[in-house]
Amino acid sequence: MSLLEDSVIMLFSEVIFFGGGWVFFLKQLFRDYEVHHSIVLMCFSVTFALSCTMFELIIFEILGVLSASSRLFHWKLGLNAMLFTVIVVLPFYIAYFIVSNVTFVPKKRHTRVILTCMCWLVFFYLFWKIGDPFPIFSPKHGIFGFEQCIGRVGVIGVTLMAVLSGFGAVNYPYTSMFYFVGHVTDADIQAVERRQMQTIDIIVMKKKRIALAKRSIMQQPGVSQRQSGIWGMIKSVASTGSGENIGALKQECAALEELSRQLFLETVDLHNTQERMELSKTLKGKYFNLLGYFFSGYCTWKIFMATINIVFDRVGKTDPVTKGIEISVRYLGIQFDVKFWSQHISFFLVGIIVVTSIRGLLITLTKFFYAIASNKSSNVIVLVLAQIMGMYFVSSVLLMRMNMPSEYRSIITEVLGELQFNFYHRWFDVIFLISALSSIFFLYIAHKQGPDRNIS
Repeated sequence: MSLLEDSVIMLFSEVIFFGGGWVFFLKQLFRDYEVHHSIVLMCFSVTFALSCTMFELIIFEILGVLSASSRLFHWKLGLNAMLFTVIVVLPFYIAYFIVSNVTFVPKKRHTRVILTCMCWLVFFYLFWKIGDPFPIFSPKHGIFGFEQCIGRVGVIGVTLMAVLSGFGAVNYPYTSMFYFVGHVTDADIQAVERRQMQTIDIIVMKKKRIALAKRSIMQQPGVSQRQSGIWGMIKSVASTGSGENIGALKQECAALEELSRQLFLETVDLHNTQERMELSKTLKGKYFNLLGYFFSGYCTWKIFMATINIVFDRVGKTDPVTKGIEISVRYLGIQFDVKFWSQHISFFLVGIIVVTSIRGLLITLTKFFYAIASNKSSNVIVLVLAQIMGMYFVSSVLLMRMNMPSEYRSIITEVLGELQFNFYHRWFDVIFLISALSSIFFLYIAHKQGPDRNIS
């Protein structure tokens, strides 16, 4: 096919991906918020479309869809567009919306633009300095070459991937295995709810005493004369003629309200634990429990292999599919077409990685957005999440190269340039190990201090 025909196919798929990002933004991410700026929606959808297009090109590379020259052209076009988006466009608009939300900044547009440009220059300086400690500089490509940009994006993206992967590898077995579910009865829940109701009753009584004390102050004759001056105001707030100390009562109410909130959260956790106990008796619960054991074994193996790779400075040279087929042929005596099955199994494996990566990241971004978003900060948070998404998927392509047979990874190597690929895999292992061990430690502490451990 000609370049024009291939470009029409790529444009059609990018429009579909753009529409998917648009729908996800409106129906899932921003459904409870009003969209104030169409540029936010546009930036998120464009980043999502460019990310999916890179994964599409990987699959096309394995299946041989489009001509080699067309794939190379669209690889370079897509990567350059993604780098421009995550380094220039998204940081600029993030800075613009942050500056716009600052109350003491003048409302004049040119003032905001000047401050935004200054903030972007600071970001670009810090972004460039991030790469100094890492082996990503190549003098023959110049200071501001393509490899320098994608190398720095790769460092940030691989770090994000490793942190999320390390936490997910530990958290999923913890939340899926019913071994970690404590035993909670209805009596335990009722006891905590009773304590909460007693706390609320005490709060109501103390606030009633405060209200009565304030009313008695207002009803006293000549109250205005006695409360003149600062000393009179302090005295009236501190105590009344009936001996009530309003200040102390307010402090007690604040402490009791905090206790009430903690008891409420504890009640919610106990109800969730009880629901997990009921789920463990169902077929669905047993299925998730089995998955939890499987992934706990995978997590242990992954931590062990990451440690081995770090200690012995080892990086795999062969993709897992080809290596598995070669072992089958060599040791089991199974005879089949290695190239044919390597292509099809690689396509299946890469497809699973692509789907799970996109789905997992979108779920994580949605949870994160709803946890911290507000009417003022929602636009900034969406743009930050879009930038994280772009860097994450660029790094996914960088690391996914190792999961592809050598004949399919050549064009990706050519597009990405002369990067130190071994460094990124080693860096991923280091951050993954730190993230996984830290997650184990914090989840252990959280489990020991769980609601079922604190029932009195």
